[in-house]
Amino acid sequence: MHLKAGLGFTVLVLIAAAAVSASGQTNAPPPAVSVFPIPGSLVATPKTQIAFRGIAPSALGAITVTGSKTGAHSGAIEADSDGDGASFVPSAGFKAGETVTVSSSLNVLGAKGGVFKFTVATPAGGIPYVPRLSVPRVNGDVWRFRSRPDLAPAAAKVLSRSRSAGNNDIFLAPQFGPVEDGPEILDSSGNLVWFDRVNKGDMASDFRVQSYQGKPVLTWWQGYSDAGVGVGQDVVYDGSYRQLAVVHAGNGLSADLHEFQITPAGTALITAYFPVYWDASSVHGLKKEIVFDSVVQEIDIPTGLVLFQWDSLDHVPVADSHEPLPLQSGKHATRNPFDYFHVNSVALDDDGNLVISARNTWAAYKVDHHTGAVIWTLGGKRSSFRMGPGTAFAFQHDVRVRASNDLFVTIFDDGAGPPNVHSQSRGIKLVVDLRHMTAKIVIQLEHSPALLAEFEGNFQQLLDLDAFIGWGQQPYFTEYDQRGRLILDGRFVGTTSSYRAYMFPWTGAPAAPPAVVASTGGRTTTVYASWNGTTLASSWRVFSGSSATTLHASITAPKTGFETPIKLGATRYARVEALDSRGRTLATSATVRAT
Repeated sequence: MHLKAGLGFTVLVLIAAAAVSASGQTNAPPPAVSVFPIPGSLVATPKTQIAFRGIAPSALGAITVTGSKTGAHSGAIEADSDGDGASFVPSAGFKAGETVTVSSSLNVLGAKGGVFKFTVATPAGGIPYVPRLSVPRVNGDVWRFRSRPDLAPAAAKVLSRSRSAGNNDIFLAPQFGPVEDGPEILDSSGNLVWFDRVNKGDMASDFRVQSYQGKPVLTWWQGYSDAGVGVGQDVVYDGSYRQLAVVHAGNGLSADLHEFQITPAGTALITAYFPVYWDASSVHGLKKEIVFDSVVQEIDIPTGLVLFQWDSLDHVPVADSHEPLPLQSGKHATRNPFDYFHVNSVALDDDGNLVISARNTWAAYKVDHHTGAVIWTLGGKRSSFRMGPGTAFAFQHDVRVRASNDLFVTIFDDGAGPPNVHSQSRGIKLVVDLRHMTAKIVIQLEHSPALLAEFEGNFQQLLDLDAFIGWGQQPYFTEYDQRGRLILDGRFVGTTSSYRAYMFPWTGAPAAPPAVVASTGGRTTTVYASWNGTTLASSWRVFSGSSATTLHASITAPKTGFETPIKLGATRYARVEALDSRGRTLATSATVRAT
């Protein structure tokens, strides 16, 4: 039986010679079980759980876990929410450097029988908190609203647009202020739709629309960042901007800013970073160099259990990196770990396997979802493919596979690290021939004027095959049609950046009521009305009067942007109703006194 990668590769061969009993009945072989940490792993965390996938929890049988330093471990078996696996969660952690032996009666992939071993890495400390930097202030770089003085989102503007963007909104997450950071939605004209500030000193990343439990949701990462990686958590909000779920990394790690993808199965693919002591002598480093192990985890959202873990140090040697060792002394000395791999995207391929992008090896890896084995490598020092003219990429982000008759791969090619490998950053689409093992360029999208992003960025292929590019470090976002012609170009007013930028259709119906402020001057009162996050309100009906209990409808005005100023005769009190396109009331504000 051959389990294929769906794109021309045989990734696993199971030879199952069925046994025939004396009675003539065929006995099915035991199911193949994936385990994480994988057999032979060298970088398990001291707080690791031991995950078993591909078997009902009731069929696990006896599990014995023994550390070479800590001895026999007791623990609990916790079932995965889909019923297709469970984890042994130890009662106490393991010790750095010890070998852990797991014994069972299972058919474990990558092991002889049901016994396998892994090694616990020596942690090299955590990722310290460093205060967030802010970009320099310029005129108009922040939006301010009379009705929402608590909000100070980074202002953006659409520079050019050749046609309507349809029902798509723009999703950004400013990272460096200049005043507040957080997830931010704009309409296709560049007007603010919704903003939610994160805690002071934190930032948001990878803000987009996904599907969870059959409904569209908003998802993003939030936390702090240092050394180019994140320490935080992933969140899920519903269409009324209420929190549905929080996703944490497992095995004692913290969720990183680079990826949070909800799979069709309702699980979460996330990234994490694990600083460990590692032998870097192959690249003239120390035998006990502090190195970042780039980690990919699949998390069971309801239980928080780890379903899959991939560690770069188990599969990709440090010698494959283009990243220099950190300088230990001198003017440019750094305390950062050696970030030889730097995972920055994880995508679920059509065949169920994963595609992982590594910024600092200039490569993407197809990875077996059951064993973690690397199936092929695209780019880098040891590419499985002959790279055609113009296909070489460097410090890339957001590698995605678009499978059809051919394998298409979209990439945001930063081309700068430093050093600068290209003269400008670009979005590229490659066609990858898995029979002849070649890669050719299909389209290259560049910005005018030229932009060079030293970090971040993404290439989103829209449903109509248009492309939306977020330029990462550079404050721009751009839409192109299938022929590479510019449709929309926009930017932050200041020089803040958004790790990724997206376009999605979105319907927002806030649970919170509209906000209103009334300001009186002479014989007129100006009412300022807003409703953070609404996509359904078309107009405002204003009620006014001399007392809070004697208000009457006085004027209806079309909604204009995030906040609508509405003038009426002098009044002491006012409230507003948000109306939809058919004049139906959606929500009512509080009553306020004019000042």
